[in-house]
Amino acid sequence: MKFQPHASHFINGEYVEDTNGREIEVIYPATGELIAKLHSATPAIIDLALKAAQDAQQAWAALSGTERGRILRRASDIIRKRNYDLSVLETHDTGKPLQETTVADATSGADALEYFGGLAGSLTGEHIALGGGDFVYTIRQALGVCVGIGAWNYPTQIACWKAAPALACGNTMIFKPSETTPLSALKVAEILCEAGAPKGIYNVVQGYGEVGAALVTDQRVAKVSLTGSVPTGRKVYAAAAAEMKHVTMELGGKSPIIVFDDADLEDAISGAILGNFYSSGQVCSNGTRVFVQKGIKEAFLKRLTERLGQAKIGDPMDMDVSFGPMVSERQLNIVKGYIAIGIEEGARLVSGGQQLKREGFYLEPTVFADVTDKMTIAREEIFGPVMSVLDFDTEDEVLARANDTEFGLAAGVFTADLTRAHRVVAGFEAGSCFINTYNLAPVEAPFGGSKASGVGRENSKLAINHYSEMKSVYVSMNSVEAPY
Repeated sequence: MKFQPHASHFINGEYVEDTNGREIEVIYPATGELIAKLHSATPAIIDLALKAAQDAQQAWAALSGTERGRILRRASDIIRKRNYDLSVLETHDTGKPLQETTVADATSGADALEYFGGLAGSLTGEHIALGGGDFVYTIRQALGVCVGIGAWNYPTQIACWKAAPALACGNTMIFKPSETTPLSALKVAEILCEAGAPKGIYNVVQGYGEVGAALVTDQRVAKVSLTGSVPTGRKVYAAAAAEMKHVTMELGGKSPIIVFDDADLEDAISGAILGNFYSSGQVCSNGTRVFVQKGIKEAFLKRLTERLGQAKIGDPMDMDVSFGPMVSERQLNIVKGYIAIGIEEGARLVSGGQQLKREGFYLEPTVFADVTDKMTIAREEIFGPVMSVLDFDTEDEVLARANDTEFGLAAGVFTADLTRAHRVVAGFEAGSCFINTYNLAPVEAPFGGSKASGVGRENSKLAINHYSEMKSVYVSMNSVEAPY
């Protein structure tokens, strides 16, 4: 099956190609089949995109928020109408099961466009009365040209999560998808144009790291938003800071899920499954350190193993399949390396751990028990279907251990004692927390991390502050006094 786009890049309202760029091969993870070939952006392509975005920005910002919002909401409607086709593309881009992509990918992108489209007309300043009749009024202004750099695990969603608040505020955007999953963002750009977005408002350029670096450091760029790993985030953050650019960093994690002995066991296991094996474990907020109180640890492991046996692994285009392949052979090998380290360091392999003997990049859902805090699999982000189960005695002890990490993206707690639940959540050093559930990301709520897991927030009204700035205007109604 082929998914070859019209060209590699989408700039100024049309597809653009430059075959001088380094080749990008798009591989279907379920089979290892080559389904498309694209080209990384050359300096000429990068400059073309920057010029298009810069030229379009002032006219776009001059529209009323209501007019901009109308376009975003139309794009949301188109995405919902074409959800199945976009989900099929997402499945081939990432390998995630169609059962998942039809409910969690393009639909999430549509939610973001709808939400920020509805919010756009309400983006106003305020009047501040001062003594003697003087007053200040504020004007919310767009930043200018924004660069979005996407990760490979949710390409459609991330393309929209970054586009929606940026465009609602009157910015233009250049989006660089991951070279591993480059196809979906092109469809988002097409749909925005179809919905009435002027040319140059949302541009997509493909490429490897050097393309992102060229965009981040260009003086025409006012804002950089990255979804990616912590090492990449540190590099991009430093480069943007050197140019005094606005930044949003949504990075990785090694998030904890705490299960107390009074928790509903089935709910806790459901949360652990969603926090470790959804998208084959390739989710930044995954709760991969599952702390289970000692009294229920073996019951938890026994029931977890039974339920993992019910996972249907296979062709991701089969709507009955609930667990698909890793995104690439490279990621598969990284995760296999961590499994080997876990065994070597003495963790108990409870289930899984093997690559499946079939075409594609399939790895069994894997659970380790008797994991200690210092083990590599409990310290480093694996980004694959590997759960580490750790046991604990007391609340104070487990909270201190849960926070003992450089990361702070997410955290969850399962307990029937809601007083304790709120107490534990208050103590978590993490940006996105969950009580008796896990890994939900509604567009109405802020999403993002603390510590090394990120800077700023995506989604919700808070995102508006990351894509705009306030101008204060002091108006005097009195004579101006000076000392001389």
